[in-house]
Order: sequence, then structure tokens, then C-alpha cells
Amino acid sequence: MSVMDRRNRIKRRHRRIRKKIIGTPDKPRMFVYRSNRNITASLIDDTTGTTILTVTTNSKELKGVENRTKTEQAGRVGLLLAEKARKKGIETVVFDRGGYPYQGRVKEVAEKAREGGLKF
Repeated sequence: MSVMDRRNRIKRRHRRIRKKIIGTPDKPRMFVYRSNRNITASLIDDTTGTTILTVTTNSKELKGVENRTKTEQAGRVGLLLAEKARKKGIETVVFDRGGYPYQGRVKEVAEKAREGGLKF
């Protein structure tokens, strides 16, 4: 299977998911993007089209996690996102896995965000 086929499958899945999931100011959409090297999690308000906050493995607060496995890095991203969201007064979110299967790093971000206090 070629890389483009895989990318197209992910994009198709994400479009299908986005038909059902909408983020509001009270309950933003928690979007997860996964690349081969990094992982990014964002809280998005779809009514105004704004990103409320973003955390990535390249964030200043996560310096020093480069020596850990990618799954452990993803968990740290989930915890930091939950902490920052609570400081902004956000308690509940809608989870958007971005078309990726709910396993591995995507699952780790979701579980650690739940541990950090987010509800979804």
C-alpha cells in the first residue's frame, strides 16, 4: 500500500468524523494530529474558527521529553493540554481523533487528557 493511499484513507475518515463533531466555546473540539516524529493536540472552537490552545511535543514546557518513547511523549502532551485547558476554564471537550485509529499515541493523548481532568 502506498503512502498516498494511506493519507487519502485518513483524510476520508476525518471528513466523515467532522460531519458529526462540532466544537463550541463551551465544549471545544480536541483535535489530535500525528506525524512520524511529533504529536499535536489542539482545542478548537468551530463556531468562530479559532484555535483556543495548542500543545505539541515541541512546546517549551515539554523540553527534555525527546529521550522518551513517542507514546510517553504523547501522554505528556495530553496531560499538559488538560492542565492548560483547566486554567482557561474548559472542563469538557469533544474528541476528534483526526481520522487516525484510536490506538497507540492517539489513545495515549486521550487517556492522559482524561487523567488530567478533561471530560469527553
